[in-house]
Amino acid sequence: MAMIAERGLEQLTMAALGREVGMSSGHLLYYFRSKDELLLRTLEWSEGRLGAARGRLLTRPAPARERLDAYVDLYVPDGHGDPHWTLWLEVWNRSKGADGDARDRQAAIEGAWHRDLVALLAEGISRGEFRPVDPDRFAARLRALLDGFSIHVAIGLRGTDRAQVLRHVREFVADGLLADS
Repeated sequence: MAMIAERGLEQLTMAALGREVGMSSGHLLYYFRSKDELLLRTLEWSEGRLGAARGRLLTRPAPARERLDAYVDLYVPDGHGDPHWTLWLEVWNRSKGADGDARDRQAAIEGAWHRDLVALLAEGISRGEFRPVDPDRFAARLRALLDGFSIHVAIGLRGTDRAQVLRHVREFVADGLLADS
Protein backbone atom coordinates (compact mmCIF):
# COMPACT_ATOMS: atom_id res chain seq x y z
CA MET A 1 0.00 0.00 0.00
CA ALA A 2 2.88 2.36 0.74
CA MET A 3 4.30 1.83 -2.75
CA ILE A 4 0.90 2.40 -4.34
CA ALA A 5 0.46 5.60 -2.32
CA GLU A 6 3.95 6.89 -3.15
CA ARG A 7 4.38 5.80 -6.76
CA GLY A 8 1.04 4.57 -8.10
CA LEU A 9 0.32 1.18 -9.64
CA GLU A 10 2.34 1.93 -12.77
CA GLN A 11 5.52 1.61 -10.72
CA LEU A 12 4.37 -1.49 -8.84
CA THR A 13 6.21 -4.33 -10.53
CA MET A 14 7.14 -7.55 -8.79
CA ALA A 15 10.82 -6.60 -9.21
CA ALA A 16 10.33 -3.11 -7.73
CA LEU A 17 8.25 -4.47 -4.85
CA GLY A 18 10.87 -7.14 -4.23
CA ARG A 19 13.58 -4.50 -4.01
CA GLU A 20 11.41 -2.47 -1.62
CA VAL A 21 10.85 -5.39 0.78
CA GLY A 22 14.24 -7.06 0.33
CA MET A 23 13.07 -10.12 -1.60
CA SER A 24 13.48 -11.34 -5.14
CA SER A 25 10.53 -11.15 -7.53
CA GLY A 26 10.73 -14.96 -7.71
CA HIS A 27 10.31 -15.18 -3.96
CA LEU A 28 7.25 -12.91 -4.14
CA LEU A 29 5.80 -15.05 -6.92
CA TYR A 30 6.35 -18.15 -4.76
CA TYR A 31 4.05 -16.66 -2.12
CA PHE A 32 1.54 -14.85 -4.34
CA ARG A 33 1.61 -16.82 -7.66
CA SER A 34 0.90 -13.66 -9.70
CA LYS A 35 0.63 -9.90 -9.52
CA ASP A 36 -3.16 -10.29 -9.64
CA GLU A 37 -3.04 -12.45 -6.50
CA LEU A 38 -0.72 -9.98 -4.79
CA LEU A 39 -3.09 -7.11 -5.56
CA LEU A 40 -6.15 -9.04 -4.38
CA ARG A 41 -4.44 -10.11 -1.15
CA THR A 42 -3.35 -6.51 -0.55
CA LEU A 43 -6.93 -5.39 -1.12
CA GLU A 44 -8.20 -8.03 1.31
CA TRP A 45 -5.70 -6.81 3.92
CA SER A 46 -6.73 -3.19 3.37
CA GLU A 47 -10.42 -4.09 3.49
CA GLY A 48 -9.84 -5.98 6.73
CA ARG A 49 -8.58 -2.78 8.29
CA LEU A 50 -11.48 -0.78 6.85
CA GLY A 51 -13.92 -3.45 7.98
CA ALA A 52 -12.68 -3.13 11.56
CA ALA A 53 -13.00 0.66 11.38
CA ARG A 54 -16.47 0.31 9.84
CA GLY A 55 -17.49 -2.07 12.63
CA ARG A 56 -16.40 0.41 15.30
CA LEU A 57 -18.27 3.25 13.59
CA LEU A 58 -21.46 1.27 13.10
CA THR A 59 -21.66 -0.17 16.61
CA ARG A 60 -21.06 3.04 18.53
CA PRO A 61 -24.01 4.49 20.44
CA ALA A 62 -25.23 7.19 18.06
CA PRO A 63 -28.29 7.86 15.91
CA ALA A 64 -28.46 5.79 12.73
CA ARG A 65 -28.12 8.92 10.55
CA GLU A 66 -24.87 9.86 12.27
CA ARG A 67 -23.50 6.36 11.75
CA LEU A 68 -24.68 6.40 8.12
CA ASP A 69 -22.75 9.62 7.57
CA ALA A 70 -19.68 7.93 9.11
CA TYR A 71 -20.15 4.93 6.77
CA VAL A 72 -20.29 7.25 3.76
CA ASP A 73 -17.27 9.19 5.00
CA LEU A 74 -15.28 5.96 5.29
CA TYR A 75 -16.44 4.77 1.84
CA VAL A 76 -15.58 7.85 -0.22
CA PRO A 77 -11.87 8.21 -1.16
CA ASP A 78 -9.80 10.92 0.47
CA GLY A 79 -8.95 12.37 -2.93
CA HIS A 80 -7.23 11.83 -6.24
CA GLY A 81 -4.90 8.85 -6.10
CA ASP A 82 -6.28 7.45 -2.83
CA PRO A 83 -4.22 4.21 -2.57
CA HIS A 84 -7.11 2.04 -1.39
CA TRP A 85 -9.33 3.16 -4.25
CA THR A 86 -6.45 2.97 -6.73
CA LEU A 87 -6.04 -0.65 -5.70
CA TRP A 88 -9.78 -1.32 -5.98
CA LEU A 89 -9.88 0.12 -9.48
CA GLU A 90 -6.99 -2.08 -10.57
CA VAL A 91 -8.51 -5.22 -9.04
CA TRP A 92 -11.86 -4.46 -10.71
CA ASN A 93 -10.09 -3.92 -14.02
CA ARG A 94 -8.17 -7.19 -13.72
CA SER A 95 -11.25 -9.13 -12.63
CA LYS A 96 -12.40 -9.52 -16.23
CA GLY A 97 -10.05 -12.46 -16.55
CA ALA A 98 -10.11 -13.59 -12.92
CA ASP A 99 -10.92 -17.12 -11.87
CA GLY A 100 -13.94 -18.07 -9.78
CA ASP A 101 -12.02 -17.97 -6.49
CA ALA A 102 -10.83 -14.42 -7.07
CA ARG A 103 -14.32 -13.30 -8.05
CA ASP A 104 -15.76 -14.94 -4.93
CA ARG A 105 -13.22 -13.12 -2.78
CA GLN A 106 -14.09 -9.79 -4.38
CA ALA A 107 -17.79 -10.53 -3.86
CA ALA A 108 -17.11 -11.28 -0.19
CA ILE A 109 -15.51 -7.85 0.25
CA GLU A 110 -18.41 -6.13 -1.50
CA GLY A 111 -20.90 -8.23 0.45
CA ALA A 112 -19.51 -7.12 3.81
CA TRP A 113 -20.02 -3.45 2.94
CA HIS A 114 -23.52 -4.22 1.69
CA ARG A 115 -24.57 -6.31 4.70
CA ASP A 116 -23.36 -3.67 7.13
CA LEU A 117 -25.26 -0.96 5.29
CA VAL A 118 -28.45 -3.04 5.10
CA ALA A 119 -28.27 -3.75 8.85
CA LEU A 120 -27.77 -0.06 9.63
CA LEU A 121 -30.68 0.95 7.40
CA ALA A 122 -32.93 -1.72 8.93
CA GLU A 123 -32.04 -0.50 12.41
CA GLY A 124 -32.79 3.11 11.49
CA ILE A 125 -36.10 2.08 9.97
CA SER A 126 -37.09 0.04 13.04
CA ARG A 127 -36.31 3.02 15.29
CA GLY A 128 -38.32 5.41 13.14
CA GLU A 129 -35.25 7.44 12.13
CA PHE A 130 -35.60 6.43 8.49
CA ARG A 131 -38.73 6.04 6.44
CA PRO A 132 -39.82 2.48 5.70
CA VAL A 133 -37.93 1.54 2.57
CA ASP A 134 -36.59 -1.81 1.41
CA PRO A 135 -33.16 -1.66 3.09
CA ASP A 136 -31.53 -4.06 0.63
CA ARG A 137 -32.75 -2.11 -2.38
CA PHE A 138 -31.85 1.26 -0.89
CA ALA A 139 -28.40 -0.04 0.08
CA ALA A 140 -27.79 -1.26 -3.49
CA ARG A 141 -28.75 2.12 -4.91
CA LEU A 142 -26.71 4.06 -2.35
CA ARG A 143 -23.62 1.91 -2.90
CA ALA A 144 -23.92 2.34 -6.69
CA LEU A 145 -24.05 6.10 -6.16
CA LEU A 146 -21.05 5.92 -3.81
CA ASP A 147 -19.06 3.76 -6.23
CA GLY A 148 -19.72 6.07 -9.16
CA PHE A 149 -18.83 9.22 -7.30
CA SER A 150 -15.86 7.54 -5.60
CA ILE A 151 -14.37 6.57 -8.95
CA HIS A 152 -14.61 10.21 -10.05
CA VAL A 153 -12.81 11.35 -6.89
CA ALA A 154 -10.15 8.61 -7.08
CA ILE A 155 -9.23 9.36 -10.69
CA GLY A 156 -9.32 13.11 -10.12
CA LEU A 157 -12.13 13.89 -12.56
CA ARG A 158 -12.35 17.65 -12.85
CA GLY A 159 -15.41 19.16 -11.23
CA THR A 160 -15.77 16.34 -8.70
CA ASP A 161 -14.18 16.49 -5.29
CA ARG A 162 -14.76 14.72 -2.00
CA ALA A 163 -16.72 17.58 -0.39
CA GLN A 164 -19.02 17.84 -3.39
CA VAL A 165 -19.63 14.08 -3.38
CA LEU A 166 -20.46 14.08 0.32
CA ARG A 167 -23.01 16.87 -0.26
CA HIS A 168 -24.64 14.92 -3.12
CA VAL A 169 -24.85 11.76 -1.04
CA ARG A 170 -26.31 13.56 1.99
CA GLU A 171 -28.95 15.10 -0.29
CA PHE A 172 -29.78 11.66 -1.76
CA VAL A 173 -30.11 10.21 1.75
CA ALA A 174 -32.25 13.12 2.95
CA ASP A 175 -34.56 12.89 -0.08
CA GLY A 176 -34.96 9.12 -0.02
CA LEU A 177 -34.54 8.00 3.55
CA LEU A 178 -35.12 10.53 6.26
CA ALA A 179 -38.41 10.13 8.11
CA ASP A 180 -40.76 13.05 8.00
CA SER A 181 -40.44 15.26 11.08
